[in-house]
Amino acid sequence: MKQLGAVFLLVAAAPASGEVISATQNGFDVRQTVTVPASPTQAFAEFAHIGSWWSSQHSFSGNAANLTLDLQPGGCFCERLPAGGGVQHMHVSYLEPAKRVVLTGSLGPLLFLATTGVMDVQFAPGAKATQVTMEYRVSGLFDGGADKMAPAVDRVLSEQLQRYAAYVTNAR
Repeated sequence: MKQLGAVFLLVAAAPASGEVISATQNGFDVRQTVTVPASPTQAFAEFAHIGSWWSSQHSFSGNAANLTLDLQPGGCFCERLPAGGGVQHMHVSYLEPAKRVVLTGSLGPLLFLATTGVMDVQFAPGAKATQVTMEYRVSGLFDGGADKMAPAVDRVLSEQLQRYAAYVTNAR
């Protein structure tokens, strides 16, 4: 349970801009955006290297190298745990390479709160860069506290997207 608390404790090419779009007692919608100096094809490909850019602090195993993301329909955003254990954080529900990936599932402690989430990640081409927008909508039984969790989830996902932007920048 110690790692669960660490998941929501509270670096970049362009700073992530994040915001809580809406929040009620039983759900929330948060959005983050970064611009990375890469084509949509490269930005999309680098997104799959989640174990290289996600923070170990926000994993159950304490090691981001245990995270994988299989970018194909039905693919898993999974994490290996010791002794053969594991976590399916999300799965790929929609995939349009270099344009959009939609993942469904609950991240971190949300998994244990009878919630479901939809993470919609879009890659929009620019002149010499790609704008990456991640929107995460979650609803479920929060014991009336989703609106209180929304800012923490927004901060955590903003940090992850900043780490992703730094990773893409350094991969070039």
